[in-house]
Amino acid sequence: MRRVIEAIGQRTITGIEGVGAASLMVLETLLWTIRPPFRLRLLFQAMEFVGVGSIFIVLLTGLFTGGVFGLQLTSGFRLFGAEGMVGSTVGLALARELSPVLTGLMVTGRAGSGIATELGTMRVTEQIDALYTMAVNPVQYLVVPRFLAGVLMVPVLSVMFTLVGMTGAYIVGVGLLNIDRGVFLGNAEWYVDPKDLWNGVIKACVFGGILTLVGCYKGFHASGGARGVGIATTQSVVVSSVLILVADYFLTSMMFT
Repeated sequence: MRRVIEAIGQRTITGIEGVGAASLMVLETLLWTIRPPFRLRLLFQAMEFVGVGSIFIVLLTGLFTGGVFGLQLTSGFRLFGAEGMVGSTVGLALARELSPVLTGLMVTGRAGSGIATELGTMRVTEQIDALYTMAVNPVQYLVVPRFLAGVLMVPVLSVMFTLVGMTGAYIVGVGLLNIDRGVFLGNAEWYVDPKDLWNGVIKACVFGGILTLVGCYKGFHASGGARGVGIATTQSVVVSSVLILVADYFLTSMMFT
């Protein structure tokens, strides 16, 4: 019984310490975001890695997500003669939920894991310690550019996801399932408001910040050689995915209630 209680207590202490360390990194990152020096070259490199490198997987996912969603909705709405609402329903679903969430998850799997691996390798090879010896703050040098890249690029990818998703739904609904073209586009234009698109963009900004900060935190505190880097990468993807889904619920409850 004593060992069980000790194990529970140790896990509790470790969890609290982890939350505290993560909170301090978030606070330090936000402070360094508005303080010079501003390393634009590192920012552009991070934007290329997070944004440009994720375009293909995001667009491919968006195309088939819109296509599948259009296929399922058309077959379902035709049961009561409402297939004309497919365009508006797909548009609302993509703009409000599917685009920011799926974009965040895709970028987490590609860029978030890469960030954790890169920073974890730097940690176990003592490159981060070397930055301290050169009077360079590692958070300002390594974390801030990646955080800003996530906040800036994930919303762009989310908008692209929405456009490609609507294209996929249009191809399936109008081209393959013979929905009237004017009805599909007209209902989509009528029911999808700019507010819906902006809400999706705001969500994507939050998700971009989450996945980059979690990846940086896990990589920054990796230990134990190659095995520790692998564990940090796995934890980064899992934690980021869960936090994105949890944050999505709370953001949705604040935006649409």
